[in-house]
Amino acid sequence: MAQKALNADSLTCPICLETLKDPATLPCGHSYCLDCIQANWDQEVKYSCPQCREMFTPRPVLAKNTVLANLVEELRTTGLIAPPADHGDAGPGDVSCDVCTGRKLKAVSSCLQCLVSYCESHLQSHHSLAVFKRHQLVAPSDKLQENLCSEHNELKKLFCRTDQQIICLLCSMDQHKGHDTVSSAAERAHRQAQLEAKRALLLQKLQHKETEQERLQKEEQDISRSAQTAVQRSGDSFREMALLLEKRSSEVEQQIRSEEQIQLKQVQELQDQLQRDVTELKRSLSELDTLSLTSDHNQFLLLCASLSTGSERAKSRTQTGPKRDFEDLTRALSALRDQIQLSLREINIFDPEPRSREDFLRYARDITLDPNTAHNKLSLSDGNRRATRVRQGQNYDYHRDRFVGCAQVLSTEGLTGRCYWEVECSGTPVNIAVSYRDIDRDENFDESGFGNNDQSWALRCMTNGYKFYFDSDESKISGPISSRIGVYLDHRAGALSFYSVKNTTMSLLLRVQTTFTQPLFTGVWISDCGDTVHFPKVK
Repeated sequence: MAQKALNADSLTCPICLETLKDPATLPCGHSYCLDCIQANWDQEVKYSCPQCREMFTPRPVLAKNTVLANLVEELRTTGLIAPPADHGDAGPGDVSCDVCTGRKLKAVSSCLQCLVSYCESHLQSHHSLAVFKRHQLVAPSDKLQENLCSEHNELKKLFCRTDQQIICLLCSMDQHKGHDTVSSAAERAHRQAQLEAKRALLLQKLQHKETEQERLQKEEQDISRSAQTAVQRSGDSFREMALLLEKRSSEVEQQIRSEEQIQLKQVQELQDQLQRDVTELKRSLSELDTLSLTSDHNQFLLLCASLSTGSERAKSRTQTGPKRDFEDLTRALSALRDQIQLSLREINIFDPEPRSREDFLRYARDITLDPNTAHNKLSLSDGNRRATRVRQGQNYDYHRDRFVGCAQVLSTEGLTGRCYWEVECSGTPVNIAVSYRDIDRDENFDESGFGNNDQSWALRCMTNGYKFYFDSDESKISGPISSRIGVYLDHRAGALSFYSVKNTTMSLLLRVQTTFTQPLFTGVWISDCGDTVHFPKVK
């Protein structure tokens, strides 16, 4: 009967994971290759079993286990040792087992208490021994040493809220003494709760964005359908007009040819009449010549009377027809052409973008500030066109639209269509913004400050440059420094532009292309006391 092959795991060194070579047995009963356990202990200060962690003091003197060595050799010779399972060598990018010597296997877990990564075989002690079962195992990590205090060589288990650092117990009694410290697990639980709240907020924003995305996709489809319909209808209209013009051209040509025939007939009749008159006159001249040669006086007188009557008859029949031409028709067609050209130019419903300051001033809007939105550290004057940051809080009545956390104010007027206005700044930094009406008014600047949310767009003017903010994202803007900023809004086109204005020269600082879903209100945030922002009347 064939002998059953032994499982190689029972005769495998837990360190090198190969069949035991010169096996040595520790006092705890576990066996290892003699060279493997010696090399392992050469790297340690304290001597323990890599499997059960039993400590040995002093370092045991090990020798080759002859009985076990002979058994291994006999089984290898007879081929009864089954090859060990292949747990996989650690490759580039893998976390290797810290216990393996020589051939390094890929780690399957890391222990946050031991600060060691284990392959599947070396991890068995954490599953089988009670002392290791409470250790926290995580996915293989090559950053375990970051959990060890570099100064005290102790495991970091505490968090200093005062210094926002992860520390060890000795740190809490030394340089962090008296600080607000909690366990890392407690701080994790606290921040986990914050993350849940933030996740809920982000999820809400995501849902809002997805809803907005769906709305924009529908709007995109509607625009495409509307444009396609307009293209089709305009093409049909122009084709109809072309057919009408072609038909009318043919009719006018027929009318001209008909009038031409009428007038040519009249001229021909006149020519025929003239030809008859010429013949009659020539005949009369011939008769006169003949008469003048008549010697009989009585006969001359009789013939002379008849000749006078014929001559007058020929004269009465000679008439010139009226002068006819087609200049009136040509002038009428030229006027019609000019009228059609004018009408075709008026078909362009899309006005061009303003280019000069005169173009922008066509869309100028007067801006006044809404006292019900003004923070109590802002004083309004000059017909609510000027806002000044003051030290003493103003005695404003409570209003739900008032900013309570940021020194900000919104305009009274809602802005749609095409609008242009200018802002004169005295002092920096100042935020010049446009915002939806329902922006937050609470004390949290990170939420209610212009540019710190997706409800407002803000240009920050500083002494050395500009920055643009939207939804807490910051962008540096280059351009000429000026105390006067021009703002152009094309609400329908989703275009917002900021300009540096000096005299009549306008330099583009930034152009934002987006989609506005509500009317916008302009607003300002003023940083320092004494600084002023003014909305002048522009003409």
